[in-house]
Amino acid sequence: MGHTGLVLTGGGARAAYQVGAIRALAEIVGPGALPFDVIAGISAGAINGLALATGAEDFPRSSERLRATWATLTPDRIYKTGALRLATIGSRWIRDLSAGGLIGKPGINFLLDPAPLRSMLEKEIPFGRMRRHLRSGRLRGIALSATNYHTGAGVTFFEGAPEIEPWMRSTRIGVRARITLDHVMASAAIPVFFPPVRLERTFYGDGCVRMIYPMSPAIHLGADRIVAISVRHLRNPAETARDEIVEKTDVLPLSEIAGVLLNAVFLDSLDSDVERLERVNKGLALIPHEKLGKSDLDLRPIPALVLRPSADLGKLAADEYHRFPSMLRYLLKGIGATGHAGEDLLSYLAFEPIYVQRVMDLGYQDTIGRRAEVEEFFFGDGARRAERRGRASAVS
Repeated sequence: MGHTGLVLTGGGARAAYQVGAIRALAEIVGPGALPFDVIAGISAGAINGLALATGAEDFPRSSERLRATWATLTPDRIYKTGALRLATIGSRWIRDLSAGGLIGKPGINFLLDPAPLRSMLEKEIPFGRMRRHLRSGRLRGIALSATNYHTGAGVTFFEGAPEIEPWMRSTRIGVRARITLDHVMASAAIPVFFPPVRLERTFYGDGCVRMIYPMSPAIHLGADRIVAISVRHLRNPAETARDEIVEKTDVLPLSEIAGVLLNAVFLDSLDSDVERLERVNKGLALIPHEKLGKSDLDLRPIPALVLRPSADLGKLAADEYHRFPSMLRYLLKGIGATGHAGEDLLSYLAFEPIYVQRVMDLGYQDTIGRRAEVEEFFFGDGARRAERRGRASAVS
C-alpha cells in the first residue's frame, strides 16, 4: 500500500481548522489505527501532528482527544494575558526602541510570553508513546520544522525508520534528532510574537518562515501520497483582484501590513507547493512508466488530497475581537488592529473558545462535505476499506 503522509502547516489559532478536518477524517475512515504513518508538521501543525502521533493506535480516540483539548483553549492557556506581564513587555519594547542601547543591552525580542503553552504541552504530548509507535512500525516517521535564526535555513528535525536519510538543499536541511518539547516550542515560535528557542548553541523560530516546500519533509520520510490541510481560504480571481477599502484613512494600519506578512509566511507556501506538485505529477504522467523506472531522475507521482477552508478565517476572527484580553486589545489597538481592521493578524492570536469552535466546526463540515473524495483517496474500489475493517476488528 505504500506510505501515507499527513502535512499540517502553521497559523496559530487558525490551526483549529485542522482539528475539525481531522475529526471528520476519523469519522469517514472509521475505527482503527491512524491512517497516516508519516506525519510532517510545522508550527501549530507540528503540535497537532505530534498529538495524533502519540495516539496512533486509535485514530478516532486521538482525534477526539485533540478536539477536546482545543475546545478548552483560552488565550491565557497559550500566552500570559495578565496586565502586569503584558505591560512589562510593552515597556521594555519602548525602552529598547527609544533609548538607542544607552540603557543596558537590548533585552526583548517578543511580545507575548508562551509559558502557559509550554506547560500545557508538557501534559498533553507524551513523547514516549510516540516513540513506541515508531519502534513498532505503526509510524514510519515524524518530522517538525523550525527556522535557524543564525543561518536563515529551514531545519526539519525527524525521527523514524533507520533507512531514512538526512537531506540537504540550498535553504533547508533534514536532521535526525530526538524530538523534544524544545523542538516543538521552536517550531511554533511565531516571529516577534513569541521568543526564539535555543536548541543546543543556536536560536530557532517558527518553521513556516523558511519552509517554502511544506510537503517536502513528508516526501523525504517516504510518503507515497499525502493529505495536506491548509488554513487558507482560496479566493476566486474576482476576490483576489478587487480593491477593497474598509474605512477611509490616509495611513495603512501596521496591523494590515503585519497580517499580510504573516499570511505570506504561514498560508501561501502550502498552496504554492501543491501547485508545484500537481505540475510535476502531470509531467510525469506523460512519461511512459517503463522509461520513468529506468530514469536517473529521483521523481515519482505523489497523489495529494488538499483540504482547505470554504470561508475566510480572518473574517471569523474579527467577530471575536471584543473577547480578547483587555490589555492585549489595548496593545493591538496601538498598531491599528481594532476588529475588521487587522483581522488577519487577529486570527493568529484568537484562542477564544467561540472562535476556536467555529473554526473547528468549519473544518469538520468542509471535510464531511468532501466525503466521496476522502473515501476515494483512502479506499479506492473498496478493497482497502475491507482490509482496514479487518485490522480494526483484530485490534478490538
